[in-house]
Amino acid sequence: MTKTPIQLRSAAACKTVLKNLERRGFEAFYCEDKKAALAKVLELIPAGDVVSWGGSVTLQEIGLMDEMRSGRYKVIDRDTAATPEQRTDLLRQALLCDTFLMSSNAVSEDGQLVNIDGTGNRVAAMVYGPKSVIVVAGVNKIVKTQADALARVRMLAAPVNIQRFPQLQTPCMETGVCADCNAPDCICNYILTTRRCKPAGKIKVVLVGESLGY
Repeated sequence: MTKTPIQLRSAAACKTVLKNLERRGFEAFYCEDKKAALAKVLELIPAGDVVSWGGSVTLQEIGLMDEMRSGRYKVIDRDTAATPEQRTDLLRQALLCDTFLMSSNAVSEDGQLVNIDGTGNRVAAMVYGPKSVIVVAGVNKIVKTQADALARVRMLAAPVNIQRFPQLQTPCMETGVCADCNAPDCICNYILTTRRCKPAGKIKVVLVGESLGY
């Protein structure tokens, strides 16, 4: 099948990023579309692993959340909590799961991952705890530099993500742009740049040649 210019560009852009991710100790893979990405992620989860995840539109869009909640996997799912206290306990348990699933807010061309969290559970799991972390990111998350990655997260990803939580009150909820706020409901409390993966191979990055998430 003849590939479209967008498909060709996506593959070419990801090729450079894959090489730089591997140079920094990540395992890196390229999948052309959502279907291939879902198959790759499931392939990377060892049988019998306890799996958990951070909040991610990308994981929903590739169908991974449906798979995780199908009953075929051992999971720690914070959304099953009946109370806020139970939810907090499940978030803590997830830090010791076998495989943790997430996306990345941005990926720089030189192979660095940049993420901002409100609660911190997602970035905490990336740093330490789970045996394996699988990151799924669409080609739209790729930017030139680490500085560009941080700018993307602050100016695009966060103001869009906040719209998913109408109960929160922040300047970006009203204006659609980052105000570098200090609001109690701020979702930009923890900023993490993952510039290397240690131990090597713990973090697996699946780049997808489609626009996914925010």
